[in-house]
Amino acid sequence: MGGQIPNLKLQYEFGGLLPETDSTAIDYERFKKIFGTEGNVMLIGSDLDPLQSPQGVLAWDQLAESIRTMDVRRDTTDDGLDNPVPVSLVDSVFCFTRAFDVVKDTTNRRFVIQPILPSLPLQSEMSGAETDAFFGRLFDLPFYEGLLYNQERTATLMTVFMNPQLFNSERRGTIVEDVTALADAWSEEHGVKLALSGLPFIRIEMTNKVKDEIGYFIGAAFLVTALLLFLFFRNPVVMGVSMIVVSIGVVWCLGSMALLDYKLSLMTSLIPPLMIVIGVPNCIYLVNKYHGEYKRHGNKAMALQRMIVKVGNATLLTNFTTALGFATFIFTRSEVLKEFGVVTALNIMGMFVISIVVIPALMTWLPPPKSRHTEHLDRRWMFTFVNHLVHIVQNHRSKVYIGSVAILLFSITGLLQMETTGNIVDDLPDKDRVITDLQWVEARFGGSMPFEIMIDTGKPNGAASNASMKRIEKLQNVLSDYPEFSRSVSAADATKFAFQAFKNGHPKNYRLPRLGMEKTQFGPWLRGSEDAAEESSVAQNVTSNFFDSTRSITRVSVQMADVGTVEMSDLMDDIQPRIDSIFPPSNYDLIMTGTSVAFLKGTTYMVQNLGISIVLAICVIALMMAMLFKSARMVAIALVPNLFPLLFTAGFMGWIGIPIKPSTVLVFSIAFGISVDDTIHFLAKYRQELNVKGWNISEAVILALKETGVSMMYTSIVLFFGFLMFALSTFEGTRFLGVLVSITLGVAMTTNLLLLPSLLLQFEKTLTTRSFKEPFFSILDEEEDIELEELEIQRGLSPGRGEERHDELMNQRAKSSSEN
Repeated sequence: MGGQIPNLKLQYEFGGLLPETDSTAIDYERFKKIFGTEGNVMLIGSDLDPLQSPQGVLAWDQLAESIRTMDVRRDTTDDGLDNPVPVSLVDSVFCFTRAFDVVKDTTNRRFVIQPILPSLPLQSEMSGAETDAFFGRLFDLPFYEGLLYNQERTATLMTVFMNPQLFNSERRGTIVEDVTALADAWSEEHGVKLALSGLPFIRIEMTNKVKDEIGYFIGAAFLVTALLLFLFFRNPVVMGVSMIVVSIGVVWCLGSMALLDYKLSLMTSLIPPLMIVIGVPNCIYLVNKYHGEYKRHGNKAMALQRMIVKVGNATLLTNFTTALGFATFIFTRSEVLKEFGVVTALNIMGMFVISIVVIPALMTWLPPPKSRHTEHLDRRWMFTFVNHLVHIVQNHRSKVYIGSVAILLFSITGLLQMETTGNIVDDLPDKDRVITDLQWVEARFGGSMPFEIMIDTGKPNGAASNASMKRIEKLQNVLSDYPEFSRSVSAADATKFAFQAFKNGHPKNYRLPRLGMEKTQFGPWLRGSEDAAEESSVAQNVTSNFFDSTRSITRVSVQMADVGTVEMSDLMDDIQPRIDSIFPPSNYDLIMTGTSVAFLKGTTYMVQNLGISIVLAICVIALMMAMLFKSARMVAIALVPNLFPLLFTAGFMGWIGIPIKPSTVLVFSIAFGISVDDTIHFLAKYRQELNVKGWNISEAVILALKETGVSMMYTSIVLFFGFLMFALSTFEGTRFLGVLVSITLGVAMTTNLLLLPSLLLQFEKTLTTRSFKEPFFSILDEEEDIELEELEIQRGLSPGRGEERHDELMNQRAKSSSEN
């Protein structure tokens, strides 16, 4: 598995939230097939005032030229031969120095596109008069308002168009990081603050943070768990063995992701540290049993054998149950959740295999524990605490119920206040550069998240007709009513730009031609100008290929603010009927798509699927318990202490104001899958004690609490602090995940130690039936079928040597007694 880790790739794209069969995903793919991939635009913003000087214009153009030529790569041709050709990751750069004008070619009766500045790139400073004349002409072109400068003319944008084929492949290299470094160096040199935004910048910044954090969290998980293990056992050998186990588990985890060709995303990056946190309890249960058995009789082989039989079987079941909980993600239709479920479930079972093989193997090779290594089994404060729990369960159950009802009321009232939301960058801290720069762009230009409206007229040339242009203009006027949208761009804007030139360039003539004489005179000029537009790569990128090949489909492109999913849904609901009144659905096929829409639907879909997976996990684990314990009433009681923490956490989120989103709803699945393990351990021991104590329910409950209480507390402490380390993340969602899972597991430990035994004692006459005594699986009760105290590994025992072997056994027992 370790050999596969170098093949592990990072996920740079936003996607995978929607199934391919979803209508939103189908619409988005259809749009990309016609017009190409959107969202490959990086924005660099600046205040305009310091650039409105000869020095500022030259410096701004030099930055644009440096970016345009900065990352030329060598690539092979499609025939696969060794014939490299130059390829650039940057298609073009558009800024105010690269702005073009549309002018009349009276000789050929057509429009031509020419730069406002005569020679590019600029080699020297212009004069003050030339600079004033340039900005005067730029501001006389309304086409650029909202694209190159804002309405107040206080800010400007430079737009970097990335090559979509290369940028969305592994050959992207470090182009975004290089552009960022170049812009930052320019900013420092000229003393002008720049704001960077756009999906390429946001994607790379977030992915790099994920890459940086995964190593940090794996290291933090090792450190936290190693420290806790040392504090529990005071034995560096136990700590070292446990760290070897979880290290192998992390290698398997990363290797399996690469083997399955899954990419490392914000969600899957949680799995390796999650494996450490989940794997350590396996080590605690196994080592505790090994030490306990060895302390009783001093026989190392017998202690290891009992560790495997008694705790190994129970650990198999609890690991299987946890894996089953995560495996429910596989049944969702979200690729992100499927990948998370597959990798987590497989590696939880892999962690069990590693634990049950490596720990006995290493313990066999290592010397037996000394008396000081088993002192942790006799810690008085721990047993005092457990005895205090026993006292509460026996004598103060009413207080347990009153406290439970109070917490339940708190949870329900908080649950009613929960909200669902999700932003593309909402997991980043408020002071992160991605957030602050995005807010700068949104405040001055409306937004930077792609939003597209595709209009299918169903008729060749129907999208280019004058009637369609009028409707598109009305649509753009509707979009301008919403502050969440930036200035939209469409074929109607290009037509207005050309008509302004037709009317000799006066700003007031930036409009569509009127029917009649204007349209008749203007039409031939426009038709003769198509080749001129195609000859300009910058013009093509800015106008965004407005039509399909038949001119029956057109697009309206707009950038929008990164609003939450609730606000986005309300916005869509409000705008849809207004659009339908302009483009009646009976005559036009209109869809709203783009990254913003896909993310909205994907987030909503993912939250719904996570909710379904939680319900499915509860049902599957309940069925598993029913097969184990053959008692429906016992299953109902067993679910209470595990559902209670989930309600408490949901209520806590409602009261604190933490919204439901993919990163926080994941809390419930993780916490339920882990916390149910304690319940299974407790009930398994409870059933064993029922058999031993002759069906004395009260005594069986108390003994089960005493026996499992210490291990449950050990593992809960490890899990609590293990997940709490996620609170150190720079991603808000990951921080919430760590805090909320820790809280949930803390409450789950309390309910399993107090509420579960209280309910068992309260309903002892009606709850535990005789069918509970014989489980569907005997996996947990093997020690009750055979007197394991009488077992010992026998090598080469010949027939007829029974008496001789009996004497050897008696001598060995006498020796063990004298040593103790």
